[in-house]
Amino acid sequence: MTPDSAPIPVYLDCDTGIDDAVALAYLLAHPGVRLVGVGSVSGNVAAESGARNTLGLMAAAGVGDVPVAVGAHDFLDHAFVPAAVHVHGEDGVGGVASDLPPALRAVEPGLDAAGLLLELSRRHSGELRVLAVGPLTNLALALRADASLAGRVHSVTVMGGAVDAPGNVSLVAEANFRNDPLAAAEVLGAAWPVTLVPLDVTMSHTFDESHRQRLLSAGGELPRLVGRMLDTYLGFYTPRYGDRRCALHDPLAAALLAGDVPNPVWRHGWFDVEVEEGPDHGRVVEVELEDDRDAVRTGAVMATDDPVAEALLERILARFG
Repeated sequence: MTPDSAPIPVYLDCDTGIDDAVALAYLLAHPGVRLVGVGSVSGNVAAESGARNTLGLMAAAGVGDVPVAVGAHDFLDHAFVPAAVHVHGEDGVGGVASDLPPALRAVEPGLDAAGLLLELSRRHSGELRVLAVGPLTNLALALRADASLAGRVHSVTVMGGAVDAPGNVSLVAEANFRNDPLAAAEVLGAAWPVTLVPLDVTMSHTFDESHRQRLLSAGGELPRLVGRMLDTYLGFYTPRYGDRRCALHDPLAAALLAGDVPNPVWRHGWFDVEVEEGPDHGRVVEVELEDDRDAVRTGAVMATDDPVAEALLERILARFG
């Protein structure tokens, strides 16, 4: 996007844990993005808790005009069972939920996340960017309710999956896709352009303790809250990286959508997800196509030229610091 272009309308679908919180702060800070709605889904926490976390974070940012809808509690073919407490804490945000300010608005009455997405797709037809950083249950439900949704959405950016890299909840599967493989398969198979942001690239982008300290020293309430919750996230990832740093899964996907990632390395193709129970459950599968080049709508970002940590931090601090 150019400096003079109008902000792009973005719908965020998330399971607001700690990296979701960083992504949300970044999107609220970015002058080229207009967040027009947020839907919660179970994943890092239950959908209801994710919506509360989202509303509290937006209150800390002084934002009260963005609708938030509670989405699917359970996945398409099985129940949600909390499994990320050791990563994000009991409340999903490193024990900080009780210190979030009171919400400036209630969740949308009588409208779930799938319904909010459908409504926004009509209001911003052809322009709406969807950023999904949790399990894809809400998106699949919206597609099931109205298949024409895919034609009204400009593009979909998905943080999920592992293409060549190992998984983070099994040898081959990433958490968002493993939680609801059926939804992931339906979203990747729909007739809309998808940018897949898998573990292959997200694990190489990190915040470290110095980034956290800069957030803690900021003048605004939102960055200080994010800095506090990152203590839990850095602690979880310390054995993986060997020092206090954490992966920027969801924030990287947000930065790609917003155009803050120069020269991404793409792999274009047709991607599916293994839905059958077994060791490959939730695995991303590349499907070989013979001549149907028009069917290739998905691009997986496999690498980037430069780290995005500084760009993310500078956006947040410039707006809320």
